[in-house]
Amino acid sequence: MHMRIKNSNKVILTILVLITFLGQSRAQKVIHHYDFNLNERVGLTPKDIILQFQEMGMDPVNHILTKTEQEIVEQAFDLLPPLHQKLLKEHLYSISFLDNMPNTALTSPVDESDEKMFTITFRSEILHQTISEWATWKEKSLYESSSGYSLFVEAGELNAIVYVLLHEATHVLDAALGISPKLTESDTLIEHSGFTHNIWTSINMPREEFRTTLLETTRFRGGGPIPINLAPEVYKNLLQTPFVSLYGMASWFEDLAELVTIYHLSKKLNQPYQISIMKGGVEVFRFDPIKNKEVRKRFKKLDIFYSG
Repeated sequence: MHMRIKNSNKVILTILVLITFLGQSRAQKVIHHYDFNLNERVGLTPKDIILQFQEMGMDPVNHILTKTEQEIVEQAFDLLPPLHQKLLKEHLYSISFLDNMPNTALTSPVDESDEKMFTITFRSEILHQTISEWATWKEKSLYESSSGYSLFVEAGELNAIVYVLLHEATHVLDAALGISPKLTESDTLIEHSGFTHNIWTSINMPREEFRTTLLETTRFRGGGPIPINLAPEVYKNLLQTPFVSLYGMASWFEDLAELVTIYHLSKKLNQPYQISIMKGGVEVFRFDPIKNKEVRKRFKKLDIFYSG
């Protein structure tokens, strides 16, 4: 399965996306061994993934987890929603960690599998960050610095791997269950799913009423960093949409992964997720996606992850 994300005639490069779902066909024999714990599937990153980064001039190296890091990963698995834990035992082939990885995580299908099997590779540095620290870094990358302005994401003290694993695991469930619509090879929509209906017109194109001029200039909509003094208006615009984050506007795959992740953190793990914009040390705007009425309308569609 190969997924391309386009914005008009612009390609949103996967290397610029902090968390991305990459479908790369890979020839690899799959050994079915579902009876061991998820955290025991930690291994080395497949050589072809490392080669992809090396061909782009990067030099990631395998990271071997310490005992403390292994415990952090185990906790992250334990905090996943029930359906995630169940289906990952059937569809997660392996996870691995890299030092010097340019993006935060990469989810790839394993080829030659009768079932839908996936590997997930993570940047090892996130094991030493909280969600607040990592999310602040990610969100700041959308803006150019401006005198007197600052941005902070208040997202609790859980380890960043909790957020990133949940996001990536949702991509695996999406592929396994077909939550997002099916596409032809030309990325032509066959039929909307209940999740995308009245929100998306195509894989990376939200409905016109959600595409404001300002939102379309942001990084995940194919633009670049914008002045941080525009951030309050950006988030005011975002509150008029059903998306929990700017990254959720990149494609319907990211929309689902971001919605599930922020919902689970907020509603099930009792963690905050709020973006604060400061000017001269004074908060001028606070974005709280969980309070957005357009977002809240979508919560019932997430029951699938918690039922049964």
